[in-house]
Amino acid sequence: MSSGSAATALSVLESAGGTLTDVIGILVNELSVRAEDVTMVLDDYHLADTPEVSETVALLLEHRPPQLRLVLGTRADPALPLSRLRARGELVELRAADLRFTLDEAGDYLNEVHDLGLTTSDVETLETRTEGWVAALQLAAVSLRGRDDSSGFIASFAGDDRFVVDFLADEVLDQQPGPLRRFLLDTSVLDRLSGPLCDAVAGPVDGMAGGAVLELLERRNLLLVPLDDHRRWYRYHHLFADVLHARLLAERPGDIPVLHGRATGWYEQAGDVEAAVRHAFAAGDVDRAADLIEVATPDLRRRRAERLLRSWVPAVPSEVLARRPVLASNLAGGLMASNVFDGVSERLDAIEATLASPPIDMVVRDEAEWRRLPAVVATHRSGLALVSGDLEATLQQADVALERAGASDQLTVASASALKGLASWTVGDLVAALDSYRAAARGLAAVDYVADVLACTVTVVDLELALGHLDAAQRAAQDALDLADAAQDRLQVDVVRGTADMRLALARVAWERGESDEAADHLRAAGDLGDDAGLPQHPYRWRVAMATLRESGGEHEAADALLVEAERLFNSDFLPNVRPVPAVRARLQIRHGDLAAARQWAAKAGVALQDDLSYLREYENVTFALLLMAEHEETGDSAMLGAAAALLSRLRDSAAAGSRTATVVETSILLALAADAAGHDEKALSWLTDVSALAHAVGWVRPFLDADPRIQGLLALTPGGSAFADSVAAASRDAVTVAARGASEGPGGGAALVAPLSARELDVLRLLGSDLDGPAIARHLNVSLPTVRTHTQRIYMKLGVNNRRAAVRRAHQLRL
Repeated sequence: MSSGSAATALSVLESAGGTLTDVIGILVNELSVRAEDVTMVLDDYHLADTPEVSETVALLLEHRPPQLRLVLGTRADPALPLSRLRARGELVELRAADLRFTLDEAGDYLNEVHDLGLTTSDVETLETRTEGWVAALQLAAVSLRGRDDSSGFIASFAGDDRFVVDFLADEVLDQQPGPLRRFLLDTSVLDRLSGPLCDAVAGPVDGMAGGAVLELLERRNLLLVPLDDHRRWYRYHHLFADVLHARLLAERPGDIPVLHGRATGWYEQAGDVEAAVRHAFAAGDVDRAADLIEVATPDLRRRRAERLLRSWVPAVPSEVLARRPVLASNLAGGLMASNVFDGVSERLDAIEATLASPPIDMVVRDEAEWRRLPAVVATHRSGLALVSGDLEATLQQADVALERAGASDQLTVASASALKGLASWTVGDLVAALDSYRAAARGLAAVDYVADVLACTVTVVDLELALGHLDAAQRAAQDALDLADAAQDRLQVDVVRGTADMRLALARVAWERGESDEAADHLRAAGDLGDDAGLPQHPYRWRVAMATLRESGGEHEAADALLVEAERLFNSDFLPNVRPVPAVRARLQIRHGDLAAARQWAAKAGVALQDDLSYLREYENVTFALLLMAEHEETGDSAMLGAAAALLSRLRDSAAAGSRTATVVETSILLALAADAAGHDEKALSWLTDVSALAHAVGWVRPFLDADPRIQGLLALTPGGSAFADSVAAASRDAVTVAARGASEGPGGGAALVAPLSARELDVLRLLGSDLDGPAIARHLNVSLPTVRTHTQRIYMKLGVNNRRAAVRRAHQLRL
């Protein structure tokens, strides 16, 4: 306040002749008669926040004249009626999140103020590590002075830097009361904090339970970051956590295993096996971690959590696995399910040696899995043989597994059946493969492995479509989706893994029927569920399907970008790669006249006219025939057309012998187009007559929709073909309508985006339109920077753009 603003009040206060209440009354009266605005600043308020002071300031706030503004600078929430002030709109709060530097501000501070000359990458790393905390940036700047290797220091900058340690220890940690300080150190072993977890690990603080202590720490702004909107879970600021843990290690190293052990017990009771195992390893209790993994594996397999199993493999020593054959088999299965096969054969050799001569100290925690072990090892060997291309050994080991499996071991029966199905599929015997996969799905359903049933159904739908059974494909996908929905309610989970794949399967069937609108709806639903609701193949398969839909809407560049992303995300998940993404992309290039790129694909893929035909390369060979036909159209070279027709004829005969109806239909259409181009009208109609009748009977219009427009005119000339030609024409008009609506409608119509943005993605998109950088957006949403980047990439993909500015522009166009 300016000099003389409250002389009487100041005199009374200095004379100690009146109470604080008297002083406030005099102050209010003096300020109320002033015409100009007055600002009162109380800095370091936390040092004087006693009950008497709080009552006095609350009285001032209640009776303050309108021209008075009160500014409090404090490290902790004051004991004042803040909620009432918020409700009245009389409170402006600048908290830690508001005071953090953005990436640009951090760059200016480090390079302009401190003249450090850091690269953009170094600034971003440092800003992320400090979470924009200004004091930490200042300490980092001090630490960087005179260093030759700035990048190396920044890469390793953590809470063990001496300036950070000194500052946080002096200014924060050592200022706390003894019990609270101990609580901070004890809980530093935790990645996340909740009241009950802190109770289990650290116990009460002066009679306060963990939840109350966390609320106290948050009010005191003790570098505690909330992780949800309900203030149930928190974490410490990364640098503060580093300092706490370093101090705990220095002062009480013997307590660290004990604290981790308590966390292990709490997480085990809570059913969070991942966290329980992590803390068991941190406690150095490998046997307890091994027990937890072995007992949890059946449920993890049921949930298709193979990545989690894979992550534990390096942490379990070989000497532990040598006396734990069930655990060793579990981890070997986790490796294979993650497409990691190196060293698995040797692991299986060791398991069989243990089975042949069990060690005295052998440990088995899951007796049911122990009884299954001989059959499981044979199943693993069958899988390894399949990956190596030894189909004979695949079938032999699968039969051994089936012989060893007991009558109640439906899981082994299902696994071995699936492997036999894969071997049959690989050689093009789709009928045998389908029978095996149906048997596998039945076995998995019997043991309630719902996610694996859905995985089998992905293959069943692929096979049914390849055989031309559209109705059966739709029934299989819908039944599996119903199974997933029922399991979701029964298991009380947000979504069963594989649900997104069933939506994608239904989209594929609808697409083959020419039902573009329904296909788009299913794809949107799958996209909204997200990749985490899908199986390993889902991320790339969804993008391939989305690319097809985008292309049909005239968005060639967006479709191509999706296929590039699909190739990067490709995961075979043991299945034969019968539709390689590069070949799918080559077809897109052919349709849009980029024959040079398609030729490059053919050269890289090694396809040629003289190839011995095999089912695994059937899709690529048909793609090569399409390229030859396109080159004929471009050059008029009849030799190209003849070569294409000869190749297509061979492919059609091979597909017919294997009952691969989809390829028979596709090659017949292309042969009709080749005959028509050569002027052989009757031959063209002959190629179309049988396959059009077959397709018409099951409502299968997609192969004719995607073909050259000439095909619809030829269809009308086939015996009884006019009705089917009308159906194809109607589906073509519907597709155009869907594409047009997608280009014109906003979010209300839902068709502008083939896959709608989730609520969180919309939050991120709105912030992309602001001046906030990535780290600032992460802080605003209380999520990590990698999470923001993942959401951003999904937004770009769904909007068909590749940068922030384009995303914002597209969002404005769509009124998002």
